[in-house]
Amino acid sequence: MSGAPCPICGKPSNPTYRPFCSRRCADVDLQRWLSGGYAIPAVEGEGGPDDNDAQDDA
Repeated sequence: MSGAPCPICGKPSNPTYRPFCSRRCADVDLQRWLSGGYAIPAVEGEGGPDDNDAQDDA
């Protein structure tokens, strides 16, 4: 079966643990999610959600 490689180690994926190759790589990925290793950085700028409240007061 040809498929995408394991996103953690690059070995061929195993259908049992898809998209990973093993339970270990699946656990590594879970640990990264739980520890905040996968985070989308937020950029604070002008026009934030609180600006609507300020306009209501005017």
